[in-house]
Amino acid sequence: MTATTFLTHLSIILVIGLFMTLISKKLKISNVLLLLLAGILVGALQIEGVRLIEFPTEFLSSIAVLALVMIVFDSASRFKIKEFSVLSGEALKLAFVFLLVNVVILSLASFFLFRMQSPLIAFVFASLMSGTDPAAVLAMFSGSKNKVIELIEIESIVNTPMVVLLPFITLDIIKNFGATISARNLMTQLVPFLQQFVAGMGAGLLVGLIAFRLMKKGYSEKLSPLALITAALLTYILAENLGGNGVLAVTVMGLFFGNIYVKQKGRLFEFSGIFAHALEILVFIMVGLIVKIPYTVDFFIRSGILFVIYLCSRFIAVNLSFPKGFTMGEKLFMSLNVQKGIAVAVVAFSFAALSFEGISTILNLTLIFMLYSIILSTILAKFAELFLGKTAAK
Repeated sequence: MTATTFLTHLSIILVIGLFMTLISKKLKISNVLLLLLAGILVGALQIEGVRLIEFPTEFLSSIAVLALVMIVFDSASRFKIKEFSVLSGEALKLAFVFLLVNVVILSLASFFLFRMQSPLIAFVFASLMSGTDPAAVLAMFSGSKNKVIELIEIESIVNTPMVVLLPFITLDIIKNFGATISARNLMTQLVPFLQQFVAGMGAGLLVGLIAFRLMKKGYSEKLSPLALITAALLTYILAENLGGNGVLAVTVMGLFFGNIYVKQKGRLFEFSGIFAHALEILVFIMVGLIVKIPYTVDFFIRSGILFVIYLCSRFIAVNLSFPKGFTMGEKLFMSLNVQKGIAVAVVAFSFAALSFEGISTILNLTLIFMLYSIILSTILAKFAELFLGKTAAK
């Protein structure tokens, strides 16, 4: 592939992404669904068995790492301990309970329904599906002061670091121990595995302390945003080269940045958000382009059953978290609004660059769950008043 061809393909992807985003704003729906469908459609276009748009593996891997670093940093930095409110506490409670319930119920269901190679593979998928991003609802009711809408919005911020971190930690376990853990290899690999945590957290704190200490002294409109991106990437690279977990390192650095004083932090947040949004367009189309779900009746039946089980686990988690204080309509609204967002897409995109047993099953289920959840949330947003009452849009 020549440089001109490569840049042409990239330009086409970005133009399609911008066009889909404009259409979604006109329709007042989340752009995620249109971006994924555009990626699936573009990926299906072929001439004599060769796809019209293709990208080198090295480019896809680099974009995956860059997107992963920026999304993890952006989400972790927005979790501020000082601003922890009652509503934040409720959102954190729901996020943890849903994670626990989901990794038990969905792990077992996916393991048996899709005959996965290992319970750990099923755990990776279940932990990834514990993330939520109510973009469809927020697009319809931006500025709404309804408690339920604010709660699920905060929940999506709270659960993002966990959803991104857990799958990669589990993959490290599989890499160190194998798909099946025995007492013998557990003892031999326990110390190296713990070293990954120490090295990851240490790298995040070290780079964070140095970078943000310098940024406290002054702000440069040109250099400070660049320094922020460089520090986040350096944190990931340093942790990985030291044998640590790069995602954990960036998470620690993001939490550190979000809870210390830095000059013009608001502008830096705005910049990182814009940069993350640009990557979001690219990632969603790329996921639809790369992941090829099997278009068989058997796959859609089993994935549909699994998605219903998933919604049931969400409903159980909502009821365990809030036995009182919400109506049944509000609980159903929270249970059905499980749209998958950029965090899940970035992890799936990163997984596509990896090679291990069971990855294709995880990718197929992730893409179809993203489509199911986005369609459900879009429909749910149109009929939100049936669940929340007439105050939903106020």
